[in-house]
Amino acid sequence: MSDPRANVLPDPRTCEQARLSRDARFDGLFFTAVRSTGIYCRPVCPAPTPKRENVRYYASAAAAEAAGFRPCLRCRPELSPGNDVWQRGDHVVARALKLIEHGALDEGSLEQLATRVGLGARQLRRLFTERLGAPPLSVHTTRRLLFAKQLLTETSLPVTEVALASGFRSLRRFNAAFAQANRIAPRELRRQPRAANSDALTLRLAYRPPFDFASLLGFLRGRALPGIEQVDEAAYARVFGPADAPGWLRVSAWPGGEHALKLELHCPQPAQMLGVVARVRRLFDLDADPRAIADALRFDDTLRPLLRKRPGLRLPGSWDGFEIAVRAILGQQVSVAAARTLATRLVQRHGVALAAAPLPGLDRLFPTPEALADADLRQLGVTGARAETIRGMARALLDGRVDFRAEQSLDEFVARWVALPGIGDWTAHYMAMRALSHPDAFPAADLILRRAAARDGDALSTKALTALAEAWRPWRAYAVIHLWRGTADAAPAPRTKRKGVVA
Repeated sequence: MSDPRANVLPDPRTCEQARLSRDARFDGLFFTAVRSTGIYCRPVCPAPTPKRENVRYYASAAAAEAAGFRPCLRCRPELSPGNDVWQRGDHVVARALKLIEHGALDEGSLEQLATRVGLGARQLRRLFTERLGAPPLSVHTTRRLLFAKQLLTETSLPVTEVALASGFRSLRRFNAAFAQANRIAPRELRRQPRAANSDALTLRLAYRPPFDFASLLGFLRGRALPGIEQVDEAAYARVFGPADAPGWLRVSAWPGGEHALKLELHCPQPAQMLGVVARVRRLFDLDADPRAIADALRFDDTLRPLLRKRPGLRLPGSWDGFEIAVRAILGQQVSVAAARTLATRLVQRHGVALAAAPLPGLDRLFPTPEALADADLRQLGVTGARAETIRGMARALLDGRVDFRAEQSLDEFVARWVALPGIGDWTAHYMAMRALSHPDAFPAADLILRRAAARDGDALSTKALTALAEAWRPWRAYAVIHLWRGTADAAPAPRTKRKGVVA
């Protein structure tokens, strides 16, 4: 069913105030189209403010383009963050959008997409038009064209590779679609000559402020796996497959105070590029709306001071679901440091060694399910029970009993995973929080959570915490991150073994 919380637009008065004040907190939540120019803009556009009678508001870039408007060359709508209300959760539009992001319409049909979310094609088209102002195919096409526009504007990538990177199999179709949407041919957009191609592309990844980048880096730094990741106080770097043509990326703050991260990306296969950028956005939770999350949680006496202290705290995502699943199992009832040690040993023994390190110190890929399905993990220091859980989980992924499909609901995901031996609610919800970036995942058995949420000093029972957290829906995962971070801020000493923040 669709979710009534997925509003079509902020109310007109809010849109007007945000447009006039160029409020970055609303960037990507709506778009401003100007009838006199035929152009649509972000709310933060620095161009002279148009007259109110010439302005129309649209819920998405796709809706503005479907109405005949072309993207502004000054504020560049392709840089705006996504609308998290539509992209996350279990309502139909969110699940369909996640499938589109994962490439469901690259080769599949609208009918197939609709079937995967349990609707007919006509119903899904109607819901998209009501919520986003455009049907699914228009949303899919606009997403690809805006990414192509960013590549054409910010990089020297050849147009043929831009077409591949943005999901077009045919250069002719790409040129025609781009010219129709932008009223300009792709090559004409490059009025200034670009520098020669370097080893990496540099892209801006925008977010809505506030954004606590330092805390997110700190979370990832404590869990970084040597050989695969490098994290310091300023940046996150990672190598990714395939092994015969590995790529690498580095993410840091965009200089000059702009509300964006700087992505340096070397991706040998252009067709993978859009998916890689989408993964990075999920990893750093760049489409979150911190204003909406705070509005939903600040009524709680325990969460209110945490929200004030770290208003831009985000939900750390992951690069790969299987990697998070393995690390979550290794981290059951042990400290963060112990879980990282075990995972490091596993990577060194069973990971894929690269012939040449794309970056110094990054020379391995995480093991595949095939590599761990029958692996001997005893010499790593893993208990026999957890070793068998990892092997059983890998086999279950390979035979399709569990997966990380984007269209499944939180309840469905948890139910399928807890059916596996050795995986309980805590592990399944932690995986949903990190691997699916589900905003309402909630590992209620976590001892640190039960202590942090208690007002009398004694840990709540799992049942009591679950009941208390009903009021935090649909943002329980953000409450988890705030409570974990608040505990770490209050007690920075090394943690003892416990169920807690792992993997």
